[in-house]
Amino acid sequence: MIRTTVWSPQLRNRRDVDVYLPSSYEADARRRYPVVYMQDGQNLADASIAFAGTWHLDEVLDDLEAHGLESIVVGIHNTGDRLHEYSPFPDPRHGGGDANRYLAFVADTVKPRVDRQFRTRRQPSSTIIAGSSMGGLASLYAWIRRPDVFGHAGALSPSLWFGRERLFQYVDAARLPRGHLYLDVGTREGAQALADVRAMKALLNEKGMGERMDYREDRGGRHDEASWSRRAGWALEFLLSD
Repeated sequence: MIRTTVWSPQLRNRRDVDVYLPSSYEADARRRYPVVYMQDGQNLADASIAFAGTWHLDEVLDDLEAHGLESIVVGIHNTGDRLHEYSPFPDPRHGGGDANRYLAFVADTVKPRVDRQFRTRRQPSSTIIAGSSMGGLASLYAWIRRPDVFGHAGALSPSLWFGRERLFQYVDAARLPRGHLYLDVGTREGAQALADVRAMKALLNEKGMGERMDYREDRGGRHDEASWSRRAGWALEFLLSD
């Protein structure tokens, strides 16, 4: 894993960004890879800095590689303003709504830097954005808002309650991209979370997602890193297999 610090001119703050390269990266200097951009980067694999456990991402990627699915993964660390940065629309109780500036940071600052420094496949069809909880909300929104950059998305346990009414209105009015979406929820995340994600799944299917969406309900799954670690392989396998 390679860690660097990146300044965001859009958000006027600085954060670490981790890049995970596949084991085959050094073996073939001509080969290019799809890229997965993931939120809450400090929770992916480094237990020394994780604030809620890790996804054990290194083990997940090793397993995917064993099945012939290789990618570059970019873990973008969050800041103390993650509720604001990851939310597309303000919430009546919590404010927020800075996701457009955050997505501009990922799309216009982080991605060009990654594309310059590493052998990436730069087109949207080879670019995935993914995350969980508020990061899942931001990833779902990014896929709809910036299809020019992000061709596919993984939304694990997305926090659809944040600005819920405006979010559902936005999705209902949007022209959905042609790419693939992974969407899931754990059955032990609470009745409202389960109902919200089921409602989003129904709305997306009404808009024609069909087989382009992989929807999972993780029996016994909770709203935590251990559950997302278990499901990360499902998400990335679906999104990288296209």
